[in-house]
Amino acid sequence: MAHKAGFVNIIGNPNVGKSTLMNRLVGRKLSIVTSRAQTTRHRLLGIVNSEDFQIVYSDTPGMIRPKYKLQEHMVKAIHTALEDADIILFTTDVTEDPDNNRHALVKKIKNLSIPVLVAINKTDLSDTETVNILVQKWQEMLPPAEVFPVSALLGANLDKLFNRILELLPENPPFYPKDQLTDKPEKFFVEEIIREKILLFYRQEIPYSVEVVVESFKEDEKIIRISTRIFVMRDSQKGILIGHQGKALKKVGTEARKEMEQFFDKKVFLELFVKVKKDWRDKDRILKNLGYQ
Repeated sequence: MAHKAGFVNIIGNPNVGKSTLMNRLVGRKLSIVTSRAQTTRHRLLGIVNSEDFQIVYSDTPGMIRPKYKLQEHMVKAIHTALEDADIILFTTDVTEDPDNNRHALVKKIKNLSIPVLVAINKTDLSDTETVNILVQKWQEMLPPAEVFPVSALLGANLDKLFNRILELLPENPPFYPKDQLTDKPEKFFVEEIIREKILLFYRQEIPYSVEVVVESFKEDEKIIRISTRIFVMRDSQKGILIGHQGKALKKVGTEARKEMEQFFDKKVFLELFVKVKKDWRDKDRILKNLGYQ
């Protein structure tokens, strides 16, 4: 039996559950998940291996109109994902009206020569009649595509989606070692876990003005010692992030450490420091140093 391997790139608008869907399909939480739009900044691969196949899922930022250079880099990641996919998994949800999606992204997907699957997510929040109407609308919007109503949160109908992905996967040797789960190093997940907690605990502009960098990651047999720097754009943001007597930042550190200990299955000692880096979101040199290419 020939070996199958390919890239399944997950594309869609913000807040439709792309990251939750990828985590479910991979079987482990790799992408951070919050109810806030623009949670995902980087393209992230999640790799599923079997003896005779390798599926490389790719989570991408939500499609937006960029207002600053960081968002421009996020949008570029989406366009790159359109170009190097073997299968596009376009994700929408039950709250999105297909008639409001007649934009450039849908037009580009419609013109692709590769298979396109549409996942209508969050079916647990709707009824059968509404979902059936949405299925019909999306089939009319993207005629070549196959439409799958799913609930990434509950795992509903994901087996049918997975089986179809497997059928469509091209014959290739594996692209990555069979024991590899993702393309990102351990430091990346530390940074993302901290950023997830900031998205959850702070409101307004604070989460979108923050970037997290691991400055030191030292692991021995019993413990991982991690030191991080959290960048903000203004002194006022630094004060809000730290909070009165440092309580707000301590809460971030405590919750992040707990999740890291689950992720790495090892005790973690975590240090957080906050530094002002003025207008970092709009400076190409800084963005490049932070891993936005």
